[in-house]
Amino acid sequence: MLIESLTHPTPEALLAFLRAHLHARVTLHLAGEVEVLYAGRATSMAEAGDRLLLLKPDGSLQVHGPRGVKPVNWQPRTDHLSAELDGGCVVLHAERRSPAEVVRVRVIGCAQVTALQLGDEALFLLQGSEAQMQAALARTPELIEPGLTVLNRELLVGVGGIDLYARDSQGRFVVVELKRGKAGHEAVHQLARYVQAVREQVPGPVRGVLAAPDITVPALKVAQASGLEYVKVEALPQVPEEALQPTLF
Repeated sequence: MLIESLTHPTPEALLAFLRAHLHARVTLHLAGEVEVLYAGRATSMAEAGDRLLLLKPDGSLQVHGPRGVKPVNWQPRTDHLSAELDGGCVVLHAERRSPAEVVRVRVIGCAQVTALQLGDEALFLLQGSEAQMQAALARTPELIEPGLTVLNRELLVGVGGIDLYARDSQGRFVVVELKRGKAGHEAVHQLARYVQAVREQVPGPVRGVLAAPDITVPALKVAQASGLEYVKVEALPQVPEEALQPTLF
């Protein structure tokens, strides 16, 4: 994870560090006294103060102060990064072409700078089983889409059981496939088979919706090319367990 770290580097050492890692698709973290100037759709300036600068491999840049959750300055994406010495200080330029914006960070004093290689291979799963996910979304289908009405759960068709069989606000039938983890190709192919099976049995248009906390990029492209939809579901409401049989009293 840790690639390199410097403590109280000189401006020359900091410049060499940044130039070595700026374009290596790593995460950079810098703590020190900095001054930030933003120019673009508006103009803003954060006067010199102790800040935390975070630069991610996707080019996003954030400058945080000692308090609060939101950064004091940020750039959601950068097209060009560069660093130079100016007046004895290292100056980092983060430029964006569309819209035209630039964030200029002047490092007056650096306490520490770190280069990290962060992986993100962990699988995110919604809490509970797929059966509990199905029950929760059957009772609150608006989490999938406003105006959705669930007609059936585990509806059997020739190729398997549909998680949720519903109708949207325009009266179209909707086949919903649920996954509590990251959806892949198999989930998309499964949904496509269910949609085709329903289309052979009912008149009118039939939509296919894949509901999951995440989806792989290739699977999303296949789904979109097949006319299927993806809905991100990150949290579920707490749904009480249904009684298996009525109590005596």
